[in-house]
Amino acid sequence: MTQIQTGYAEINNARLYYELAGTGTPFVMIHAGIADCRMWEEEFAHFAKSHQVLRFDMRGYGKSHPVEGEFNIQDDLRALLAFLDISAPVILMGCSIGAGLAIDYALTYPEEVQSLILVGGEPAGFEADVEWPEELFAQSEQAFKSGDVDRVAEIDMRIWFDGFGRSVENLNQEARKRGFEMARLVAEHEIKDIGTHVRKTFEAQAVDRLAELKMPSLVIIGENDLPFLKLAADYLSTHIPDATRALISEAAHLPNMEHPEQFRAIVEDFLSVG
Repeated sequence: MTQIQTGYAEINNARLYYELAGTGTPFVMIHAGIADCRMWEEEFAHFAKSHQVLRFDMRGYGKSHPVEGEFNIQDDLRALLAFLDISAPVILMGCSIGAGLAIDYALTYPEEVQSLILVGGEPAGFEADVEWPEELFAQSEQAFKSGDVDRVAEIDMRIWFDGFGRSVENLNQEARKRGFEMARLVAEHEIKDIGTHVRKTFEAQAVDRLAELKMPSLVIIGENDLPFLKLAADYLSTHIPDATRALISEAAHLPNMEHPEQFRAIVEDFLSVG
């Protein structure tokens, strides 16, 4: 069994939990905004056999508690890689906000990124006039204001894990339960209202700079993810020069948790070519 190094990185006035395993090309896994690094359980174990794999909790997620003051997740990622002495170039795989972070990082430090794997993400500045689950978002906000973290987590699971056009009864219940536990912890941290994320500003937003991403890129989207993100996946795959797109059926915003074997096969095929 591959030995796993766990710990906390004291960086940028925060304390970020991380797990590191394996040897080879560095493979960094960045979690979604409704989860933490545990969403990569299957992928972390699998790819540690062939890569140096890193997964971590961004501040305010999982075991990385929120901290007072302004911060930027791109700066945190860069500091974490330096703290762990991880050599570039790296493979970046991000889901949701993790995909957005991977895009921004690759645009800022293109020479440090070997390839990109973008799951259910969007580039900063992307817009589309599509249907949103407005009622569920409103219910989540109301539950958040009342401090009902269980209710927040359940509604967020309906939006992000269940997705469009599916009944909860037909889903992978074990995966959904694990997703709920992570979403609940996200709500617990967020309700403390500690720390402010300040996104970096550029002369042009990422949506207009995708042609600068010259590295091989894989865009993965769940068939039942939000329509907005499905359009974002189309946009990414057509505007990043060396990009391929993969659709995972019967999956929403966390397709790797629902279909881990299919997800791994898609990623493996991409890495073998790249």
